[in-house]
Amino acid sequence: MTYQYKAMTADGTKVSGVVEASDEYTAVMQVKNSCPIVLEIRPAREKGGILAKEIGKPKVDHKSLSVMCSQFSIILQSGVPIDTCMMLISRQVKDKKLKKMLEKSAEGVSKGAGIASSFEKNCPELPATFIETIRAGEESGTIENSFETLHKYYDKSYKTRQKVKQAMSYPIFVLIVAIVVLAIVMIKVVPTITATFIDLDGEVPAITQGMIAVSEFTRNNIWWMVLILLIFTVIFKIYTNREKGKIWWNKVKLKVPVLGNIAVLNGAAQFANTMTALLAAGLSVSRALEITGRVLDNYVMGREVSDMTGSIEEGRRLGDCMRDSKYFPNALTEMCVIGEETGELETTLETIGSYYDNEAQNATAKAIQKLEPTIMILMALFAGFIVIAIYLPMFTMYELM
Repeated sequence: MTYQYKAMTADGTKVSGVVEASDEYTAVMQVKNSCPIVLEIRPAREKGGILAKEIGKPKVDHKSLSVMCSQFSIILQSGVPIDTCMMLISRQVKDKKLKKMLEKSAEGVSKGAGIASSFEKNCPELPATFIETIRAGEESGTIENSFETLHKYYDKSYKTRQKVKQAMSYPIFVLIVAIVVLAIVMIKVVPTITATFIDLDGEVPAITQGMIAVSEFTRNNIWWMVLILLIFTVIFKIYTNREKGKIWWNKVKLKVPVLGNIAVLNGAAQFANTMTALLAAGLSVSRALEITGRVLDNYVMGREVSDMTGSIEEGRRLGDCMRDSKYFPNALTEMCVIGEETGELETTLETIGSYYDNEAQNATAKAIQKLEPTIMILMALFAGFIVIAIYLPMFTMYELM
């Protein structure tokens, strides 16, 4: 159970907090370890209601993970016990999920629980890469090196994602503005102009009639259109969450022109960077492949990586398994072969990971450079159509007035 307490330290300072224990007596004894005088202790009430629940699937931010891992690496190298280190970092970390996880994990580790198992128990949203890297470092006695490896891994991942988001922000903003303007024109502006044309009883050009027809259809069926879109979205989500649909959709992502190439490059970068982090932590190649297959963004590429695990355990080399892949680039495959032959697989993967990070960013930047003028041309054509459709009948209106 969770108990809330108020206590007094040896120097007379009043403190309060929560503690987990099997009963009230055990809770009091735990509090007395740090505060000799317990003023009040009672079972904590769980907060209920909608406001207490997290909306959507909770995620742990890569930037927060990177900062936390960096703090662990630095503090552990100074010889501070791991449970004390957890409590120190919990007071500094801003992410609420990580803060809660560190506080509970510190209690578990102080009672003899494993570091990785405590993290996994108290924060199920943590990536598999994080948990397994910590577990490998814990078993090998190089936990501070594991945290340093994770710091570099998540710092690189965060910076890469930020660059992609920054590049995509302008095209998305322009597209949203275009949709809003289109909706306003079709629902508000065109009906007003249409009423004027009808009052003057003039002849309306074909292009204007087409615009009016589209506007009337949109106004009369807007809710049906929204409903159909929602139904289609729900059906699509249900289908793509199933095994067959998930495989089909992720194959489509890899085959779409331009975007498919970016997805392949991102997948190659993720594979190389994740394998580098896991191998650096001391995991075997087969175990590293199993975890990497679970964390890749593209499900089909992840399945290919997971399927390699059995072949590795049977004695095949990673390079030979990679050659059977349908989606990973040949350069990545050949670099894996070279890395195995030279005994520098980890270093080789780190180098090729940086290469594919840059390639993915360059491919994304080039695609956006082509997308921006395309959007501007389409907006210009749309604006030109609206202007022509409105101004043509105006000449007729002047004759009738």
